[in-house]
Amino acid sequence: MQNVTLTQQEAHRRLVRPEDRVSCSVAFIDCKLPGSHLKQNYSFIGPGVTQSASQVVNIPEPHGFNIGAAAMPKGVTNNLHLHFTAEVFLIHEGSWRFRWGANGEHEAEFSAPAILSIPTWIFRGFTNVSPQDTSGMVFTVLGGNNTGGIIWHPSILEAAREYGLYLSRDNMLIDLEAGDVLPDKADLLQPLGAEHIAALRDYSIEEMSQRAVTGDQRKWSENALLDSILPGHGGELAPVIGYGLSQDRNSAPPIHNPHGFTVEWLRIQDQHRVGLHCCQDIQVLMVFKGTLEVTFNRRGEEVTIMAEEGSVISVPAGSWRQYRALDGVMEATLTTQGDQRKRVIWDQEIIKQALEMDCCLDPDGYVAKASLLPATARRAGEKIAYAD
Repeated sequence: MQNVTLTQQEAHRRLVRPEDRVSCSVAFIDCKLPGSHLKQNYSFIGPGVTQSASQVVNIPEPHGFNIGAAAMPKGVTNNLHLHFTAEVFLIHEGSWRFRWGANGEHEAEFSAPAILSIPTWIFRGFTNVSPQDTSGMVFTVLGGNNTGGIIWHPSILEAAREYGLYLSRDNMLIDLEAGDVLPDKADLLQPLGAEHIAALRDYSIEEMSQRAVTGDQRKWSENALLDSILPGHGGELAPVIGYGLSQDRNSAPPIHNPHGFTVEWLRIQDQHRVGLHCCQDIQVLMVFKGTLEVTFNRRGEEVTIMAEEGSVISVPAGSWRQYRALDGVMEATLTTQGDQRKRVIWDQEIIKQALEMDCCLDPDGYVAKASLLPATARRAGEKIAYAD
């Protein structure tokens, strides 16, 4: 098993706090269109689908997915475009109206906290419709290390030309007002033809609602992790996309199709923790509520960081970590590389303490009552729970 030990410097480098965010106001071709010119784009993990060379990326290391955010004042719109890889919205603040379809003819609203996965190869756009007159933020998870960029609706490309904005064949922004030179037509990205737009799949409002999980629809499991039974522990998981880390055999995600990553909610009560464990897949936490204390490495080598609300934490594959909630209940999303169900490896002391409370993992890696299992099953489960 790969074991990664982090220095204090490396642990801090993998933390993106709210004050570490660097916005880009010219990330996309609609950046000067009325009603869209106040958008701010962020790239926390990977570049995402930005079309600007000036976009700052906090953590460029490939994760198998990209994570960013859009901050938009009330009434501001992100215009119709399509993606080639998964696009998942994690609504952190405010209420948002999403549109999709060949001309954005379908609409639905979602408010924080909610998660929405919009299918690939359909046009989508969204507007901040929050009741308050403040900027809202929505996080995004995009599939793959290289997303391939996006395709804008032909109407947006046409409108952008009036402001001297074009896209190169490499999907990068050309701004004539900023001094860029307009290349030959052959070197410009051409609009998608009407016949190709007509051939795109149409998703009904009902179909899209099945790809969303609102805050009230989360199904929390108190038995999702082996250490949940231990005093002072008790992390809860609510799956959203894929099977993720949950060790509760009765827990199932509402969204099943492959994304290249899994997404689930983690909730920890004030001053409670998730004990020392490891995962062989790279993972990112986004803190939506409260403050999360993250302690990396095995005993005797611990380094700790504090992640306040709005922070993004990149957790390397093969690293040991434990979590503790500070200043009230903590809620975060866990995005983990790969579509497969993830294996959680526990510290030997946690396995021992859980067994003393008649709790262990069965041979399929799910939490079970130890006294119900024959010795052969307990040994098989222990091999799943722990690796040296």
